[in-house]
Amino acid sequence: MRADGVPSGGAAPRLSVLMACHNRRDSTLAALASVRAQTGLPAGTGLSVHLVDAGSGDGTAGAVRAAFPDTDVVSTGGDVYWGSGTKIAAARADPAAHVLWLNDDVVLDEGALATLLRVAAPLERPAVVVGAMRSSDGMRTTYSGYRIVRPRLRPMTLQRMEPDVRHARGCDTCNGNAVLVTACARRLLGDLDGAFPHRMGDYDYGLRARRAGVPVLLAPGHVGTCDDNVARIEGTSAECGIGALTALRRLASIREQPPLPWWRYCRRHLGAWAPLVFCSPYAKTLVRAASRRPRAAFSRAGS
Repeated sequence: MRADGVPSGGAAPRLSVLMACHNRRDSTLAALASVRAQTGLPAGTGLSVHLVDAGSGDGTAGAVRAAFPDTDVVSTGGDVYWGSGTKIAAARADPAAHVLWLNDDVVLDEGALATLLRVAAPLERPAVVVGAMRSSDGMRTTYSGYRIVRPRLRPMTLQRMEPDVRHARGCDTCNGNAVLVTACARRLLGDLDGAFPHRMGDYDYGLRARRAGVPVLLAPGHVGTCDDNVARIEGTSAECGIGALTALRRLASIREQPPLPWWRYCRRHLGAWAPLVFCSPYAKTLVRAASRRPRAAFSRAGS
């Protein structure tokens, strides 16, 4: 890791990378390798990595310990997901350090951390800095910051933002794939809310930051690569041919839209629209599943 003398605005920063993984050994190793390959960091930057391995059966924990022996690896059961795992990692990190949430399927560009630190400067102030991701073919933005859109007579929605090539942009919340939270922001906001074991914790954190007056900034350009697997529906509530109750059970699982965290999110951020927005995904899933099965049966009967 080379230090190229990017101005640090005082003492050299301490940065703790927080990761959670499950059965993605090759992706996790690639993500860690991209962290270790960072260039342009301020001289003397202290960098630690805390990885929570959620019951991987593919040897991820052992492979990480062998390839990156200075990584703090803790193994848990398979019932720990992104939000909970990242929170466990945060508890093991230096409480005075800045933290970087990093998905285990992200490959950072060489100057990614230097870019995020530069946008956050001066680090003594609270800030949340979001790094946008590109698809592996380089054709589109997959994860980024979001702005709030408030249509008339409709609940607010979140619109994904494209990063500016040269300048940071203010946003309202973010995906958690690569997000720098300064130590000052951590003291003010805490870490991810444990009420969100997997999804929605990143959106919630960004919205809470903005409400508390902490700037949420989208770094210029893309800082890494991460595909979004938008076409993967097998095993989800959107899979064709499954019954309405199966679809609803899948939707209500931790992986998708569990009711208690979803209600907390809606109540916290959507005001009077909360009950309607809360019910919407469950109602849509039931209607979609019920409408698909008769067509599928009719198609088989006519074949």
